[in-house]
Amino acid sequence: MPSRVHHRIVVIGGGTAGITTAARLRRAGQADVAVVEPATEHNYQPLWTLVGGGRAPLAESIRPEASVMPKGVTWIRQAARHIDPTARIVELADGTTVSYDFLVVCPGLQRDWDRLPGAGEALGRDGVSTNYERELAPRTWEMIQATTKGTAVFTMPAGAIKCGGAPQKIVYLAADYWRQAGVLDDIHVIFATPAPTIFGVPEFAATLERVVDRYGIDVRYEHEAIELHPGRREVVLADRRAGGAGGKETIAYDFVHVVPPQSAPDWIKATMLADPTDPAGYVEVDKNTLQHARYPNVFALGDVANSPNSKTGAAVRKQAPVVVRNLLDVMADRAPSASYDGYSSCPITTARRRMLLCEFDYSMTPSPTIPLIDTTKERYSMWLLKRYGLPFLYWNLMLRGWA
Repeated sequence: MPSRVHHRIVVIGGGTAGITTAARLRRAGQADVAVVEPATEHNYQPLWTLVGGGRAPLAESIRPEASVMPKGVTWIRQAARHIDPTARIVELADGTTVSYDFLVVCPGLQRDWDRLPGAGEALGRDGVSTNYERELAPRTWEMIQATTKGTAVFTMPAGAIKCGGAPQKIVYLAADYWRQAGVLDDIHVIFATPAPTIFGVPEFAATLERVVDRYGIDVRYEHEAIELHPGRREVVLADRRAGGAGGKETIAYDFVHVVPPQSAPDWIKATMLADPTDPAGYVEVDKNTLQHARYPNVFALGDVANSPNSKTGAAVRKQAPVVVRNLLDVMADRAPSASYDGYSSCPITTARRRMLLCEFDYSMTPSPTIPLIDTTKERYSMWLLKRYGLPFLYWNLMLRGWA
């Protein structure tokens, strides 16, 4: 018969947000913290773009989940399947129910391959790959190396996605490799983006426009991939300008890097925590306090929250201390006192040894954290930060609640 257990604080998700938050709660003296996470491996996902671009090995992105779980935390090795915030209960896949006093929701998002017909069944073959699936990132690199002429298409979906800069990072890594190999002039590189500009912050967009020109990339603004015909090696782009009046275009490809539409996990969408006005089903929070809009004992952060920031690990690094501070306030019957300003960072690899560090907040203006360096320019030093500095920060400081 299914069992029932109780914990004072329950954290849903053992990814970046869940582990960081749990570690900070333990450092704040909270003795009864449980993390619900079924995975046995923990992934440093920002490295997958570099794996796909041939600049890092996949193995460096993976560690045992047990090695990052904070000491003193109860690890519930099951998947959550429902949350009843009124009864304060989490239902697990095995039928167990976990009751809580306070809840932190951060299970990440899901990749909706079914919303890009033809892509799911073709992944890893017929010239189709993606860095958004861990085991396919090395396949991306193999396909890039095998492409010496023809047409290479890189796509980006509409809506919020994990690391909004990743779809174009791989474009630049591939183009720079083809340039070095002497075949770039023989490859028509197309980047299809639903956005009207290459980046939402003008100061960084100006630099990226020069990068695009340097490689001769054909950027199809306000275009979105809506279907693949892998047998014929064709991708269908919809022109979203003027409400879609531009119609559709079918492009034959030799290689295509696809990025799936993304949303909150289906089981989250079915709970009362989901934003009822959002078809993507993200958890409804106050964008500054990250407290749930209707359930004051619930907080959410990371990719699953509907706060209008870029969904990146850098955002989590700034969100986690706010969630912990405000949760402690609520536990002490105080009003939340910490505020998240929407900070996010998008380290965009513009070449195989150069990077543009894009830092910004809710106001969509540059919000630099590194003194005396103009981060609106491509830099080798920023590449070193991306390749070596940020992974070190992640594994040794962030997941331990220190940074």
